[in-house]
Amino acid sequence: MKVNQFKWTQSKGWNPELTKGSDVSVLLVFGSRPQLQQSNILESLKSNFPQSIIIGGSTSGEILDNEVFDNSVVVTALTFEKTKIKLSFIPCDSNEKSFAAGEDLARNFEHSQLKHVLVMSNGLHVNGTELARGMSKVLPPNVAVTGGLAGDAADFTETYVVTNEIQSSVGVAAIGLYGDNLNINYGSAGGWRSFGPERTVTKSEGSTLYELDENNALDLYKIYLGDKQKELPGSALLFPLMITRADETKGLVRTILSVDDTKQSMTFAGDISQGATAQLMRANTENLIEGASDAAKACVLESSIYNGDQLAILVSCVGRKLVMKQRVEEEVEIVKEIIGDNTKIAGFYSYGELAPYENNESCELHNQTMTITLISES
Repeated sequence: MKVNQFKWTQSKGWNPELTKGSDVSVLLVFGSRPQLQQSNILESLKSNFPQSIIIGGSTSGEILDNEVFDNSVVVTALTFEKTKIKLSFIPCDSNEKSFAAGEDLARNFEHSQLKHVLVMSNGLHVNGTELARGMSKVLPPNVAVTGGLAGDAADFTETYVVTNEIQSSVGVAAIGLYGDNLNINYGSAGGWRSFGPERTVTKSEGSTLYELDENNALDLYKIYLGDKQKELPGSALLFPLMITRADETKGLVRTILSVDDTKQSMTFAGDISQGATAQLMRANTENLIEGASDAAKACVLESSIYNGDQLAILVSCVGRKLVMKQRVEEEVEIVKEIIGDNTKIAGFYSYGELAPYENNESCELHNQTMTITLISES
């Protein structure tokens, strides 16, 4: 496998200059929403890489090597020697359609020799939990799914998924990777710490939360936010919830996508199961860097001998970026330190991360994590 990378900014254009690549298998395109909406960006990619599959979307920050950027477009060109790629795209414009969208997305892939599925979903019109469940229901149990939900800085206004022919705010795209020579490893970790009392979810519908301990959940949340409640939903990224389902011991972090003051509700990126326990979480920069380190170590534990280049795709939650502020690059630097200087790095800050909780488990929606997918060929 061969990896080439490019970055576009308004002031400097492409760096390095795009060079025509008829043998490039796939282009991973991560960029800020305003930049991706400029038609010349995708047109120049299609012109220079006419045979390549394009998949990507809008972000809350772009990752290239050990740096984090805003208002740019980061492109990673992958040329596989033995691995085959197939693209799938399904419209999904509401939470209620997410499970079916996941099923349909997975059905578009021939399952023979399918090794891995990489997903890019819109970030605002999807229930990531149900999307992952739908895909896991259809895919063979040995096929892992990783990826993320698109972002738009921390505006929560509109996110985009892009492919060769589509630029959609209400879609989900994925690529299936086929072949016995493909090596895939992944890891996901957070670094957030729970605080305050555990409360029971007493009223919820799908990903929408109404009551905790039979009290209005939005009112309780606003008490913790104090003056920052005026900045909802963005300020909620600083205080996610740990949700532990009644029948499980492992919890998953959930982040608010929107609030409805009329209905007195909060909508999250994934399911909030009635009867589950909920607890507020917080973090500091050191905790989050430690979480990124744990995710990288999980990848290295399972790393494979490979030929050519190796790529690490980093999907990290925008909430982590807001907490770390000017120190955000430190979590990328620790990942690079652990996985090695010879590994190329690309990625983005997201509204949700998709990965198995642990190896050999089904894909789950995560929030507030660093999720890493390591790709190479042997």
